[in-house]
Amino acid sequence: MSNTPINRRNFIKGSSALLALTTLGAQAMDFSPRKNPYRVALIGTGWYGKSDLFRLIQVAPVEVVAVADPDKNMRDQAADLIATRQASGKKPQTYNDHQQLLREHKPEIVLVGSPDHWHALHAIDAIKAGAHVYLQKPISVDVIEGEAILAAARKYRRVVQIGTQRRSTPHLVEAKKNIIDTGMLGKISHAEMCCYYHMRANGNPEIESVPDFFDYDRWVGPAPKLPYRGLPHRRWWRTMMEYSNGIPGDMCVHMFDAVRWMLDLGWPKQVYATGGIYVQKGGISTTPDTQTATFSYDELDCVWNHRSWGTPQDPEYPWAYKIYGEKGTFKASVMKYEFIPQGQGETITGTALYEREEYPEDLTEDGMELHAAPATRRQMINFLEAIEKGGLPVADVEQGHISTASCILANLSMELGRPLVYDPKAMVVVGDEEATKRLRRPYRAPYQHPDPKTV
Repeated sequence: MSNTPINRRNFIKGSSALLALTTLGAQAMDFSPRKNPYRVALIGTGWYGKSDLFRLIQVAPVEVVAVADPDKNMRDQAADLIATRQASGKKPQTYNDHQQLLREHKPEIVLVGSPDHWHALHAIDAIKAGAHVYLQKPISVDVIEGEAILAAARKYRRVVQIGTQRRSTPHLVEAKKNIIDTGMLGKISHAEMCCYYHMRANGNPEIESVPDFFDYDRWVGPAPKLPYRGLPHRRWWRTMMEYSNGIPGDMCVHMFDAVRWMLDLGWPKQVYATGGIYVQKGGISTTPDTQTATFSYDELDCVWNHRSWGTPQDPEYPWAYKIYGEKGTFKASVMKYEFIPQGQGETITGTALYEREEYPEDLTEDGMELHAAPATRRQMINFLEAIEKGGLPVADVEQGHISTASCILANLSMELGRPLVYDPKAMVVVGDEEATKRLRRPYRAPYQHPDPKTV
């Protein structure tokens, strides 16, 4: 089945995206996007960059004017696909250099779906070019990068929404409103978060020659330039700490952010973590396969566990969070939630919302996460509402920074073997000069690390 007629029938009918908005529920019904298309650019045309872009196209009038990626094949394929998905049918212009894209097009909205080590420079360049930004998590690979993105967003008065879409996940929004906010758990003094997926791409690929269509030097950018061992796309780069924050930066950031959102938590008072490569020692991967991190608050510890080996502690919740109160336990994942009361009382449950009928094009999209699509659509609507009406979006850059930086601090605590206390005002680890120096990763020349004070 061709994607083109299905998609155009669904979100071009009526010459606007208002029809699509009717499927989003009461949460978005007080907002309608403008009739003129938003001029949009995508930096990073891989799996999730395109997925975010297509969710935006589904809920708003959009003209994707340009895309940038150091992989010519990937960006050309993305441009062809975008032409079938956007209302105009036009193919966006393609770029190797994101800065050239920003200079020539000055888009109103930029979606950043590049690997983690490029997030800060891509986001800050887009902000300074005048764009509002939808930035994938984790927002940075070091803490000071995150401070710089936040500083740029505030200085240039741009909306920056982070892709921590648990804050817009329908069944979790429902649970927060009806269970957490009503006090059904009573006093809450413990939370657990976990990921037991076998997602660490361990192996020993051979060193290869870089293909002509791939600008490996640009892909590496400010990070260390490791030997080229094949295209680093679709998860492989995440197995190297040189380009990522490991599993905490990929998976913990989602669940920790969800717990913070549900419980209205800010910066943790202390972060302490242990772990390392305990089991999967055979490959070149530098990300830990085992890690436990504790994010401490007053009379509340939020504890993260991941293992990329073995079996889940709770098979029904392999990637999840659990909040413990004196009156019951709340379990949640991207698929469902349960509230189990202490003593007598009925368990309350909820499940993920799917919108297959409203958006049949989701069913044919490569790598589509059907359970996540409704959340991302709502996240995009909230993003546009903040642009049009002012105020902060639900996953504002400051919230994304807190969740990201906390995970980075957990990695740093594990490496140093001691607890860390971060002071966001002074931007230092209290009483720890060595840890403070490591809040900023060295950049490969000629790239310059962004400074929050001069961004």
